[in-house]
Amino acid sequence: MTELVLVAMSGGVDSSVAAALLHQQGYKVQGVTLQLWGKDVCASSGTRLCCSVRDALDAKAVARRIGIPHESLDRAEVFRSRVIDYFVSSYHEGLTPNPCIACNDHIKFGSLLRYADQIGAAFIATGHYARIAYDEMRRRYVLKRSSNPDKDQSYVLFNLRQEQLARSLTPIGELTKKQVRDIARALGLATAEKPDSQDLCFVRDHNKNGFLRRAIGSEESAPGPIIDTQGEVLGTHQGLLGYTIGQREGLGIATGKPLYVIRMDRHSNQLIVGPRENLLSKQLRAHPVNWVSMAPSSEPFRAQVKIRSRSEPAWATVRMNSEAVAEIEFDSPQSAITPGQAAVWYDGEELLGGGWIVPTPAGGSATNEKNRMLGTAGIDPALDFGNGGQSKALPLVEPPAGVGIAPEEAVTEGASHDTKSAFDTRNPPGS
Repeated sequence: MTELVLVAMSGGVDSSVAAALLHQQGYKVQGVTLQLWGKDVCASSGTRLCCSVRDALDAKAVARRIGIPHESLDRAEVFRSRVIDYFVSSYHEGLTPNPCIACNDHIKFGSLLRYADQIGAAFIATGHYARIAYDEMRRRYVLKRSSNPDKDQSYVLFNLRQEQLARSLTPIGELTKKQVRDIARALGLATAEKPDSQDLCFVRDHNKNGFLRRAIGSEESAPGPIIDTQGEVLGTHQGLLGYTIGQREGLGIATGKPLYVIRMDRHSNQLIVGPRENLLSKQLRAHPVNWVSMAPSSEPFRAQVKIRSRSEPAWATVRMNSEAVAEIEFDSPQSAITPGQAAVWYDGEELLGGGWIVPTPAGGSATNEKNRMLGTAGIDPALDFGNGGQSKALPLVEPPAGVGIAPEEAVTEGASHDTKSAFDTRNPPGS
């Protein structure tokens, strides 16, 4: 029996070619476009939302050209609660979120995989530039970088569990962007020349700070002082919302030398800035942790660690402490280690695991720190950024709300498809 694959078709060229390749390989393919906003918003003139009418029509046109069925699914409610609310609450708590990871966790590899179960699909597939394989020796599914380093998207997939990887296909992981567009042109797909989508697909006017102010309210946008690390007032900010550690542009001050955001003090409504060396640190803590290509390790190990999606991996030692928190020490200081982002560790092309970077206060109880993050929503002045890697053993800090897969959304080992036998059918049917 030919396996059914449910392909997430965003209306872009990558997912279009993913669907076409699977169809060519003999799979039974069904395209689905996720409507992530209400129909009234998606139909707005000039919108650049990821669920715009144009994108849905492009996906439908590609499906018709390939010769596969296509449908649209309303996932606006879960997108709002799991992606947008997480994005807003993270900034409200003084963190810098990664909504792409949240979208993958809850939408593409969460809600869509549950729908696949409902219709009897063996797999879901996406247009991500990453590769999935099964290692017989380790008896684990392995997530690998794309063969095209410039487009590698494995970082934003670090939170996928083994049972999700077993049911997921990434057909373009071996291809370059040029090869993907060449295939689309050769097949006459309507998306062949379509530009790539923006990262914050739900911020229609590209004004992140305006979006946050509208979502949280004007009381969170009170002006306050911009000060340097010596306490000298350099200017006035228009509200701490939207600032991120390491930010240089848009500070609205001129001092004759480059200054960067070092931290945000929500208690005194101060934005603290300083020279680049104040951003350097050799240590971070990550929690919770997801193990991908390797089993959980109680022993320290060496890995290359990325601290943001576009950063270069840097050599570090990773060790788990007694609270199941990853403590990472880099060989050389890293710039702008940012709470709310993910630290993801690699061994060459394999993604071993990762976790969410948490603030590392110089002291205080875990309870007090949790209350500070979830209540006052600020980064404490005592947070240790730029200490040259001399951080002490520190208390556990809870991750931001909305991170990871909620228990009711998790895909379990008891799903209707056996993960190992499902993977064995990844070669074209009949091969």
